[in-house]
Amino acid sequence: MRFHTVTASLLPLALALGGCARSVARTEASLEGEHRAVAFLVREVPAWSRANGCFSCHNNGDAARALYAAKRAGFAVPAAALADTTAWVSRPNRWDHNQGDPGFSDQRLANLQFASALLAAVETGLSRDRLALRAAAEKVAADQGPDGAWRIEAQEAPGSPATYGATLATFSAWQVLTGAGTPEARTAAVKAANWLRRERMNNVPAAAAGLRFSLGDRGHEASVSTERFLGALAFLRRAQTTDGGWGPYPDAPAEIFDTALALLALAELPPDADVAAMIRRGRAFLLAQQRTAGDWAATTRPSGAESYAQRMSTTGWATLALLRTRPARSP
Repeated sequence: MRFHTVTASLLPLALALGGCARSVARTEASLEGEHRAVAFLVREVPAWSRANGCFSCHNNGDAARALYAAKRAGFAVPAAALADTTAWVSRPNRWDHNQGDPGFSDQRLANLQFASALLAAVETGLSRDRLALRAAAEKVAADQGPDGAWRIEAQEAPGSPATYGATLATFSAWQVLTGAGTPEARTAAVKAANWLRRERMNNVPAAAAGLRFSLGDRGHEASVSTERFLGALAFLRRAQTTDGGWGPYPDAPAEIFDTALALLALAELPPDADVAAMIRRGRAFLLAQQRTAGDWAATTRPSGAESYAQRMSTTGWATLALLRTRPARSP
């Protein structure tokens, strides 16, 4: 009788521990996806320049930024995986003389992606060359349009890993200019901020970039920033698909690039049960779409095309999103 009583009293604890074990297993499986993504990028990021004799927006821009973020997060990223990229992005005066095929690249986007990678290298501590960052910011500022924006493609287009779209490009430029901190960079950053405050958030990349900007915008009326913040958050909530991801528009199928951008924006918010649930579903979508090698299929417009460049950039953005939203490891 006593045995049965003790057993019954331990049953809830056993069930609870079983639930904890399942939760830990799910967390470990989630983190495994990040390790596979980082391992893929460690192999692939330096491979392009070594095989082709030039540097690329995809490998040495978006994908390298994910490796810098992984290193900051405590992942064991070998020095050789980023050495070539760090050396390249630290020489902005050479970016115009890259030996890649100009028919497959846009110099404005290249300047922006290389400058963003340099900013990540500085933040990670792998580069201490603030003069190079200032020179990179000058190149980025020179590509600014008269209205304050960076238009890699038509303003209304949602953008892709290979084109960004005007809102994401302008937000990325604003980050670089703000990070550089020179008087010239600050002037260009103010123009970019004024454009971002006015821009319509009518697609997911624009809403995600707009949400991140509104959280970092300290130079405008609080009421305006709050209104845009709430509008961007409502747009992302409405646009999340039944499978947990995001497409470029609320009625579009989920894509890796758009999902990554949405997760990066939501990760900036204070802890909240509703937002946490959105993030969990978005992470689950990314992990379900991850391939065996650790990468993701390219997000292209229209979808379904094959592109090594966009596959690398897509994988970079997806890895950044997983790193930024990774759950705390259970004891």
